[in-house]
Amino acid sequence: MLNVSIVRYKNTLSEITSLIQTLKKSDIISEIFVMDNSPEKLDNTESLGITYIYLPHNPGYGTAHNIALKKSIEQNIKYHLVINPDIEFNPDILKIISCFMDKNAKIGHLMPKVYYPDGKIQYLCKLLPTPTDLFIRRFVPASWTKKRTDRFELRAFGYDQLMDVPYLSGCFMFLRVEVLKEVGIFDERFFMYPEDIDLTRRIHEKYRTVFYPDVSIIHHHAKNSYKSAKMMWIHIVNLIKYFNKWGWFFDLDRRKINRKTIQNLIK
Repeated sequence: MLNVSIVRYKNTLSEITSLIQTLKKSDIISEIFVMDNSPEKLDNTESLGITYIYLPHNPGYGTAHNIALKKSIEQNIKYHLVINPDIEFNPDILKIISCFMDKNAKIGHLMPKVYYPDGKIQYLCKLLPTPTDLFIRRFVPASWTKKRTDRFELRAFGYDQLMDVPYLSGCFMFLRVEVLKEVGIFDERFFMYPEDIDLTRRIHEKYRTVFYPDVSIIHHHAKNSYKSAKMMWIHIVNLIKYFNKWGWFFDLDRRKINRKTIQNLIK
């Protein structure tokens, strides 16, 4: 069975309801958690058939999801889906992913193919980032760094094959709960942004973290940190915490993992 957690922050009831209705069309879901980090509580959640937990102090994205992840661990649920409110998909993909994971016990984390609403691919399979990778993505014109960005986002491999990737986006994380018992859940030092890099990396060290292109979703990717000075500052502060944890320019494990990822994809 599958548990699902959604973290809300100022999303409208209609946005949350649309996703919940999609999820409820799948017969493999056991419980849907909505962790609400918003200043104002949602009304009429009782009718949605969910577990609603209001967190007005806003403990952060990963910390909120961890409340639900701990429940999945306690309940011995097999899989847990961490999903953003701005996702659309055919609910049939959940059973397809679950069956694929059942047949591949070494996969700890899976992400499907992700599209923008206009049909363009989102390049969300990445190597482990260096500080330079993240700096140039934000502050340097894309045309100047295309070659480096293409390598970082593994664009040469077409996004049409199964790929083992050390950094998968947090917008849709299909996780094996037994693996979380071993490697841990989200690191609560990160308020927002690099928690998906950190968790994927920890899982990747012992299990497979896989891009699965046979099914797809639509992500309305807001990129709020590119629009708000406050969110940009939160992003920067948490990335500093990430590199303090894993290493800045002299992270030998990162170098080995990235080299191995490229080599395996070339074969």
